[in-house]
Amino acid sequence: MSAHKDRGGRRGGRPHNGGGADQPHPVLTPLTVPQAERLVRLAEAAVTERGFSMRYDGAGALLPIGGDTGPAGDAPTAGLANLARTVGELPRQQWRSAVAAHFDQMLALGERPTVPEDLENELYLRLVCAATIEPDWTGKVPEFVPGVVIAPATYTGRAVAMHFDLDSLGAPWEDITRMGLANLRRLEDKVELVRQPGANGAEIAMLTGGMFTASRALVLDTVLRESLHVEDPPFGCLVALPARDMLLVHVMRDETVVPAFGMLTELANCFFGDSPGPVSPHVYYVTGDEWQQVTDYSTGTAQLQASGRFSAALRRLDSELGLSHAI
Repeated sequence: MSAHKDRGGRRGGRPHNGGGADQPHPVLTPLTVPQAERLVRLAEAAVTERGFSMRYDGAGALLPIGGDTGPAGDAPTAGLANLARTVGELPRQQWRSAVAAHFDQMLALGERPTVPEDLENELYLRLVCAATIEPDWTGKVPEFVPGVVIAPATYTGRAVAMHFDLDSLGAPWEDITRMGLANLRRLEDKVELVRQPGANGAEIAMLTGGMFTASRALVLDTVLRESLHVEDPPFGCLVALPARDMLLVHVMRDETVVPAFGMLTELANCFFGDSPGPVSPHVYYVTGDEWQQVTDYSTGTAQLQASGRFSAALRRLDSELGLSHAI
């Protein structure tokens, strides 16, 4: 059904109600266990109506029953993680139609994404969380930052198809990159400034506008210049790309970098955990073309990694502007 499978971490049959209506489901976040059970029933019914026999695998995806390979002859998979995030924001009475629309928008089972005739104007580069795609595919495309890969992508109706079979595009990676970046630069962002209360409150630019907004991180210089009206910020930026349709930016200028880091961490965690198309929960320090991850979740909570270029930028802020606080 899709060239893209959302992967989870638990195996073994249908979700089960292990302790109450409010118990969160371990895979299909942000749903509760009963909500996840309903989503699975709706999804299984939807694929059955479209001519396929599939069952939930307990790890975030529908798999074929008894070797059913679908009309195209390939074994299909249908990830439910993004769908869970979508319906989690909707009233219960809208779930059935949302599930039906989701499967109507996906590519036919086993079918490779159609390559458009006009790659020059229709090919984009898309940032994708490596954990949400098949492991065999991650080695076919380059890594942007740890855990995030760059995939060629095109619109398919109202959905986006990713092309991990690079040979099908009929162009070398250099041309794919040139076309993909050029088309990303032509997109426009919707900008909302989120500011903490108080005279010295931090300001975060929240950019939205489409399913390639997070991927505009690949052309951050254009985003800064055209959307935020900033040219080559001398101290760099803190950036987060939590979900496919969102990019968060704080331009470092003064002591507000301290609360801005906290705001970005909280927003990135929230949108990465609850939004369709999660990309990364991390915050990055960006200067020029250099991206440095400055968050560490190895302890279970966000910890700052103030080293390297980011540490040097903080020292320059302290020296040149009298920064009075350290993160």
